[in-house]
Amino acid sequence: MYTPPFFKPDRAASLKFAEERGFGTMCAFDGHKPIASPLPFYLTYADDGTPQAAFHVARHNPLLKLADGTTSWLLAVNGPDAYVSPDWYVSPDQVPTWLYQSVHLTGPVRLLSDDELATQIDTLSDKFESWLLPKKSWTSGKMTAGRLEALKKGIVGLVMTVEEVEGSFKLNQHKSDADYTAIANALGAQPAADAREIAQLMQDVRPEAFADETNKLERSVP
Repeated sequence: MYTPPFFKPDRAASLKFAEERGFGTMCAFDGHKPIASPLPFYLTYADDGTPQAAFHVARHNPLLKLADGTTSWLLAVNGPDAYVSPDWYVSPDQVPTWLYQSVHLTGPVRLLSDDELATQIDTLSDKFESWLLPKKSWTSGKMTAGRLEALKKGIVGLVMTVEEVEGSFKLNQHKSDADYTAIANALGAQPAADAREIAQLMQDVRPEAFADETNKLERSVP
């Protein structure tokens, strides 16, 4: 991933972002063309601290043929994104751009055993059911054993050993405070949820710029 230094998050921030998103596009190359599947996942860590991305796919997914434990795969995890109009800047002679958050995890993928798959299914559902609190969490224990086992035969568990972590959080960090706050304010006024989320992220990244803006407004009030 090409990432200018001012957009590059550290490794911990990139992994935190990937874990919180929990959904991405898994990509691999079969020797002729790229193969990709969007899927949910969760991160764990080996005893030596190496990140691992656990997920599963349908048994007939062509990705499975590439899960040899040595071939490198790519997991692309994207966050909110938003278009920026040059008209929103304070400074002249600007060009259109796009703001976004994205993390790429790369490494080999191996198959999981049936016991590992059972653990993965429960861990994955626990992760996303927790997003729905205070709803009582669904668990696989609510299913009849025969039904659960039948469905499990249709999927295969996989885990990626993450060897490389790349991130790009492009939020106009290189712009002046005046341009930065102008863009954030314009995005915050857009109807698209992603644009408003980008605006909030910009405020979180550089709160002092908005504090100065607030102070100026307060001083201007008679």
